[in-house]
Amino acid sequence: MPPKKKVRRVSSITVGEFFKRHAKDLKLRVLGEEVGFERRISESTVNRPGLVLSGFYRYFAFRRVQVIGNSERSYVLNLNKSERLQRFRELCEQNIPCLVISRGKKPPEGLLETANAMGIAVFASPMVSMKFMNAATIMLEKDFAPSVTEHGSMVDVRGIGVLIRGKSGTGKSESVLGLLERGASLVADDLVRFQPIDDELRGSSPALGQSHMEVRGLGIINVAALYGIGSIRLEKRVDLVITLTAASKHNDLERVGLERQEYEILGIRVPHIELLVAPGRDIAGLIELAALDQKLRSFGHNSALEFQTRLLESMRGEQIK
Repeated sequence: MPPKKKVRRVSSITVGEFFKRHAKDLKLRVLGEEVGFERRISESTVNRPGLVLSGFYRYFAFRRVQVIGNSERSYVLNLNKSERLQRFRELCEQNIPCLVISRGKKPPEGLLETANAMGIAVFASPMVSMKFMNAATIMLEKDFAPSVTEHGSMVDVRGIGVLIRGKSGTGKSESVLGLLERGASLVADDLVRFQPIDDELRGSSPALGQSHMEVRGLGIINVAALYGIGSIRLEKRVDLVITLTAASKHNDLERVGLERQEYEILGIRVPHIELLVAPGRDIAGLIELAALDQKLRSFGHNSALEFQTRLLESMRGEQIK
């Protein structure tokens, strides 16, 4: 059983962090003054405050990013000016983190001034409301997802995300280099960050180490520069875990493949294989073979089980004769 790892959990992020991480993808720009960036977003979903603008405050999800779409905008523009300003003040008094005006529309008259005066940032996005909300929710769910890091290397081998583990000196880096020569893509080297996203375990590299790896005797190399941009993946689902083990320490590993081990990370169990490391063994080739076998299994083909079935049928035939 793997050692217990420290799980990092996020209870909130600042508006500034949200803007810095996602402004490009959500096409956000600041309207008015840059205020309220220290306010905290405490829930990973997005809210439309239509009911609050109509005066109903019960069950208001004030901890979320608030989106002003066409319906909210049209409603408040039909109010007289004093009532509209009162509704804006009441909305901002709910301690909301920030406001986003969708569809690239101008904010309703009085909203920007009221929000900025109360220290609340207002952003604009040309995206339609539902598209913005869906995209923002996916990004926020990733921001709020628990994470854990583990020593090892991760590669994308023909569409199969493989985490390569093993003690120092077992040849993890050499195996990764061999896989890169075969067309694999590097996800992370030395330290892999994991997060459960949509019931899948996703692996990525800490920002500082992206596209680089350390090779003993050579130092740090830039994988993208050497092998091309296609040799890098920023993130990949973990489909298989392979542990490299010194051959002298194990003599009883599974030979047929009927009994598959599992490796657990953040409550998600992933198929696990141990490979013996010994002089003359093509570890990179074996890892590639294991990845291809895992892909075959994902399509419902289990080579070991199929062989066992054929063997049993053959034995039954011999008995009948």
